[in-house]
Amino acid sequence: MAGSWYPGEAQALASEVDRYLEAVGAVPQGDVVALVAPHAGLVYSGPVAAHAYQLVANQRFDVVVLVGPSHHVGFSGVAIDPRGSWETPLGPAAIDAEVAGRIMAHGAMVRESSSIHAREHSLEMQLPFLRRVLPATPIVPLVMGYQTRATVEGLARALAAALEGRRALIVASSDLSHYHPASSAAELDSRVTALVERFDADALMALVERFPEHACGGGPVVAVMRAARELGAREGKVLRYADSGDVSGDKSAVVGYLAAAFGRFGSGPALPAS
Repeated sequence: MAGSWYPGEAQALASEVDRYLEAVGAVPQGDVVALVAPHAGLVYSGPVAAHAYQLVANQRFDVVVLVGPSHHVGFSGVAIDPRGSWETPLGPAAIDAEVAGRIMAHGAMVRESSSIHAREHSLEMQLPFLRRVLPATPIVPLVMGYQTRATVEGLARALAAALEGRRALIVASSDLSHYHPASSAAELDSRVTALVERFDADALMALVERFPEHACGGGPVVAVMRAARELGAREGKVLRYADSGDVSGDKSAVVGYLAAAFGRFGSGPALPAS
């Protein structure tokens, strides 16, 4: 998507991402275990995604695990790209092969497939921000196929087991409702944001099973929420909600965007550093 969904030249991309990050202002303080960020074209969803990534700017993590939905290929389970690196205009993002191997060992539904990742944008759209705020941190890319309860629950268990004892950041990539009038979209999306704020993964799973149109990455969000709780997160925070019409000016058919975080915020015991 470089050169179309986001600038393909390093200086222009860095400038755009930094502009979105600088516009965020103050963010909650605390220990972050997981994020939710959108994945549309950078000009549309970037101002929202920046609220998630500003929260972790300059923090230290051992690895960033990315979980997103498949938009082009239907398949069962979860596809992982377990080694090498992903090229970006801001330099390569190395894949943590050791952590990838641990996730595969703990999750029978996680299978190696670089081809499924080839056309998928849901994870790629996180990389411009990660290369700016956590440039030295390796990634593990995971794309979820059919978002069944069994796959969601299995991936959550695998992530929690594989990442135990590590200072890991998990990122769920998801947009919310698609192509409703803005007022209708806000009502639909408020059901998701309320459950994220309540940190209620069970209720969100039930919602996206009944109404998948609420979020294209609903399954990844639920899996990440469940894994985050097992890894010590205790609160959910909605950081920003907006829709594509805020940028385009067309409120007749919008896509909803959410930035959120899970962790421990404010007072209370900190998470272990490693």
